[in-house]
Amino acid sequence: MMKKIIKKYTNGEITVIWQPDLCVHSGICFTELPDVFDPSDRPWINLKNATTNEIIDVVESCPTEALTFVFNVDEIKTDKS
Repeated sequence: MMKKIIKKYTNGEITVIWQPDLCVHSGICFTELPDVFDPSDRPWINLKNATTNEIIDVVESCPTEALTFVFNVDEIKTDKS
């Protein structure tokens, strides 16, 4: 069984969760925000190059569940529960 890979990236306000095994490389990420989602960069997600709302819009456009996000305030609340 393959180990599931989950990577997390944050801009301080939100954390984007990427599950590469679910990614179908539809091009939505790369065409909507190429400075943020650039597959030629390592790591390919750089949340410093766009506003939080722009990032959320693209993440919500993901046709799979490969990209999701949480507000960091929600993460803090969850951790303390």
